Amino acid sequence: MAFALLLLITSLTASDGKSIAVKFTENPPKIDGVIEDLWQQADSAYEFVQYTPYEKTPPTERTVVYVLQDEANIYFAFRCYTGNRKPVSSPTGEEDDITVKIDPFGSKTTGYYFWVFASDQIWDGWLFDDGRSNDDSWEGVWFRGIRLYEDRYEVEIRIPYKSIRYKNDLTEWGVQFKRRIPFTGEADFWTEVLQAEGDLISKWGTLTGVNPRVTGFHFELYPEGYLRYDKNFLSDSTHLKPSVSLNLKWDLTSQMTLNGTLYPDFAHIESDPYTLNLDQYPVYLQERRPFFLEGADIFRMSDFGPGKGFFQPLNIFYSRRIGKSIDGDAVPIIAGLKLTNKTADWNAGALIVRTDDYVPDDSVIEPDKWFGTIRAKRRVFNNSDIGILFSGSVTDREHYSYAAGLDGVYRSGRNQFIIQGAGSNRNGKVGWAFSSGYFGDVGIFRTMAAVEAVHDSFDVEDVGFVPWVGRQKLTLYTGPFMQYARGLVRTLHVAGGMKTVREAGHGDWSKLGVVIISPTFRNNISATLQLLAGPYYEANVDYIRKELLLSLSGNFLGYYLQINSSLGYMYNYCQDYVAYRSSTGFAYNFAINPLINPGISANMWIEWDTLNNVTSITPRLRPNITFFFNGDTRIEVFSEMVFNAPDGDFGNTDLCSNRFGFLFSWRFLPKSWLYVALNDYRAQDEYGSLEHQYQIGAIKAKYLLYF
Repeated sequence: MAFALLLLITSLTASDGKSIAVKFTENPPKIDGVIEDLWQQADSAYEFVQYTPYEKTPPTERTVVYVLQDEANIYFAFRCYTGNRKPVSSPTGEEDDITVKIDPFGSKTTGYYFWVFASDQIWDGWLFDDGRSNDDSWEGVWFRGIRLYEDRYEVEIRIPYKSIRYKNDLTEWGVQFKRRIPFTGEADFWTEVLQAEGDLISKWGTLTGVNPRVTGFHFELYPEGYLRYDKNFLSDSTHLKPSVSLNLKWDLTSQMTLNGTLYPDFAHIESDPYTLNLDQYPVYLQERRPFFLEGADIFRMSDFGPGKGFFQPLNIFYSRRIGKSIDGDAVPIIAGLKLTNKTADWNAGALIVRTDDYVPDDSVIEPDKWFGTIRAKRRVFNNSDIGILFSGSVTDREHYSYAAGLDGVYRSGRNQFIIQGAGSNRNGKVGWAFSSGYFGDVGIFRTMAAVEAVHDSFDVEDVGFVPWVGRQKLTLYTGPFMQYARGLVRTLHVAGGMKTVREAGHGDWSKLGVVIISPTFRNNISATLQLLAGPYYEANVDYIRKELLLSLSGNFLGYYLQINSSLGYMYNYCQDYVAYRSSTGFAYNFAINPLINPGISANMWIEWDTLNNVTSITPRLRPNITFFFNGDTRIEVFSEMVFNAPDGDFGNTDLCSNRFGFLFSWRFLPKSWLYVALNDYRAQDEYGSLEHQYQIGAIKAKYLLYF
């Protein structure tokens, strides 16, 4: 099967040959957004190509990029002409922005991005999977200046070589420049990017003549001081805890980094949103803690990227198991070390963390543990990978858990083929798991296929996230993917296929027929409609399962809108019967003015009984508002309210819980922050009254000492 799929992958991965030379300057430019005369000595990049809304066409506005370097820094300058309009600066909505992307390893799979908005906001992060996935947790030390004019805007960027990792003696880096124009949905790239593929690192242009000469310790020290206030109303206890933690980052070489943390506190991290889970498997929660986020791309099995839900990777390392949440509290972390190394051909890392006992009431709920993981990944075939991953935890000789896995991904243009397998041992119980998938185009046909088998003794509950133990699954969807150069619709994918599943403990295979209709419109709004139906076997019940799923996302009236809705006749694991149920999610942020950004997200879950009578409606409403002072300072406030309308009677709706959150954040220097946070939670008591559960407040300062 693998050999046959590889034969189908025939596209070539090569850039369009564009290159730009990095000239050396003895007089570094001032980073103030004014492109002075010294930039005229630099080589320049121009002749951008439109990506959206009209692929392979000239941009509507002209862009020129200049590049320089000195011994310690690389510099970029953008001159973005806007014609007869003024540049749009609005941190609360659509605005002009530019992005620099670099591959300083020559890896063709991994890189950095640096994103600057006209309002002076910035984002940065890692790109991986040949540009298909990104991780915005990385926060680098770099500087920008922006200046707005009547007919253009200019951006200057300085990136110290010692703030990034790069391959020694590599004089040619991959590079890409992007410019986005608000409201029209136009995105322009320096090298041609196809809508069917997206921006692939393997097809970037080349930055020539790169020559870092910087020396130094490359050492970052982050002392953190915080004052935390905890009030538990159930036990009538109050704690005021001042403390200090320490984080460090040491670039041992230009490619190898050591991260460390000592008694970290994550009190300011936003709480996980409420969700009503009616299925048999737990909800995967995203990591939010900075120590675990940086370099997280190394410690994971390969995936197809966001939005490819047909395939589920074997997550045998899941960092949320470390310092996990118990009844709203967290198991304390004593210390952690992480060593990562990135080269043109290798990505490798090792992580070790020690957690303390969790003793909330004189009884040990969670004993102290050691956690560890090791990862090595080798680049093959230009921009593909093979790798190994090991993860484990241990309390003592009788209580341990570990897992080891192998994975490989073959990439060629828009085509990807993934294969991975793993074995586990938890306290002497041994099991295995296998997963594989393909996503790509053969002619006009776009195909998604996945196969999965998890042994009933496979158990990574202490270290990973593969809860579907004993399940076997086969998925295949295929159909034409069509692109249109003009008109309302930009792309259209129509596919049919099937999904077969055998749940743990069942001898019969469930078989669902699937139809998918997925258009993307010229204004960048995308929609997906899925219909699934067929005989299903689970929880010792045989029935005809039916599902309708609809998603819609994109720019609506200048602001981002997302809607996800489902209606299904399926097993309700909370109520222990087969019945209809529906779920709808909605999120939209807009602007009162350029500095005030209110928004709302909401969910509504509806449950029926076996006689098709509504038994419960559970709405979740989360209004929020952000006040921007500038690109580095903001206040965020939200209130999450969960209701319940029994029997669908809105006249008897109860407010079940309310969580209020406040966060003030100020980046006063690169990677140096001041946080003031408050989290207040109230829930219904046994008498139906909304009562205080807890309050958590924190003042936290993080300062970067940079050597």
